[in-house]
Formats: sequence, structure tokens, C-alpha cells
Amino acid sequence: MLSWLDEAACAACAARLAARPALCDAFVELHGPNGAGKTTFVRHLLRALAVTGAIKSPTYALMEPYRAIAGRGGFDIAHFDFYRFDDPQEWEDAGFREVFASPGLKLVEWPEKAAALLPRCDLRLDIVLRADGDARDVRFDAMSARGEELLP
Repeated sequence: MLSWLDEAACAACAARLAARPALCDAFVELHGPNGAGKTTFVRHLLRALAVTGAIKSPTYALMEPYRAIAGRGGFDIAHFDFYRFDDPQEWEDAGFREVFASPGLKLVEWPEKAAALLPRCDLRLDIVLRADGDARDVRFDAMSARGEELLP
């Protein structure tokens, strides 16, 4: 279990994860309540992977695509937010099966909303807000051999 006492600690954790070579083809689930910091962590991770331009929450679009620059291996990144997901047909229509079958990093917020459709993740993050408001406790669980390579 790690503690993020502030956003700088979250950013530092994201930078450490971004430095791991196995991340380029991993599936990472982010769990936690609204306001826990899932999207903030993803933004810091994408910045650490040298993604440029706007990084927006995919809450309404369900998925935002990005690309890590060549210096980081030049891999595709798909950031999902299934908070508003409620129609399995939307999964097929949007081509998400193909996205998960393709190489690249997949980052998924609210994976429990699409659990029956998702493959097994490599790394699971559980983010819990502390009662004091700003700090978070974060648990990382490896769910595969690749996940083991990603543990902090």
C-alpha cells in the first residue's frame, strides 16, 4: 500500500510506472469512488509518457486515444471511462473488442461497469480517499506476470 499525501506524490508514482517497459502493452484498471483521483493519475501517467496536447476525461466519449512519443516506444494508448456505460451493444458498435485485442496500453476507469466484457487486467489500482481529504491510500495488485513487472 502506498500513500499519496498530495498531487505531487500521485505524479511521482505515475512517473515511476511510466518508466517500466512492460507498460507499453498493459491493461491497467483504476478503481475508486468519484473524486478519488483516477483521472488525475491517468493525466500524470500520460504526461510522463510524453503525451502532448489536451488530456481529457473520456466520461462521455467512453474512450480517448493517445500515442506515446517515439522516445517512449511510440505505442498506442486507450483511456476508457465506463462510468456512464450501460449498453453492451455499445461495446461492439464502438469497436472496443478490437482495441483490447490490439497492442498498446489500456487504462480503464470504472471497469466494474463493463466487467463482463473486459479481459483480465495486468495491474489493478484501488484508490481510497482518506478522511482528511487530500491524501489517498493506493493499493497495487498484479493480476498477471506483466502486472508483476509493473508493481511499484
